[in-house]
Amino acid sequence: MVLEKIDIPRKTVYRLSLYRRCLEKLREQGVETVSSEDLARSAGVKSPQLRKDLAHVGQFGTRGLGYGVDALGDAINGMMGLTVFQPVVMVGVGNLGSALLRYGGFRKEGFEIIAAFDADPAHVKTTTEEVGVPVHHVDDLSRYVADHGVRMGIIAVPESAGQEIADVLVGAGVQAILNFSPAVLNVPDEVVVNQVDLAAELRSLCFFAG
Repeated sequence: MVLEKIDIPRKTVYRLSLYRRCLEKLREQGVETVSSEDLARSAGVKSPQLRKDLAHVGQFGTRGLGYGVDALGDAINGMMGLTVFQPVVMVGVGNLGSALLRYGGFRKEGFEIIAAFDADPAHVKTTTEEVGVPVHHVDDLSRYVADHGVRMGIIAVPESAGQEIADVLVGAGVQAILNFSPAVLNVPDEVVVNQVDLAAELRSLCFFAG
């Protein structure tokens, strides 16, 4: 992945994705330039942090004028590999997986879930019309990923199956995984895993709500 080659810290990569989202909203509103203060405020960061992060992208911004929305957005898209649709596979078509498949925002952000996989024959029978993508048996996962050059996968399976699915994805060439499974995945150093633990997030919020 390009981001690994130029060695940008993961927290910086995350913030760059926030800046990109803010820039897309500004572009939709017809805004042509934005100051570092306004962009930082909309992303929820401090201006010095934003300028430090954007230094990884290149020399952008003019004193007194700010950043060109189109130019900066395009530069971030190019750095993050979002100039073309990134094919993604989903593993697990239960309640959570089905909900994610029906979410229309992925494509807007530059990602396309091209296929889903499940071990339950009932879920495999799910039609394309119901979730928007073809659903295959998990036994076909490795071959499909390799044949289609997929480099990103989403795991939404029970904890007991999380590591096994991760092993299949990595073995087939996947380099980045978004993991909704409670399983803590053991993957090679060159594979990036983002863990999404909804229960843990709620537990942490409970401290502030109580």
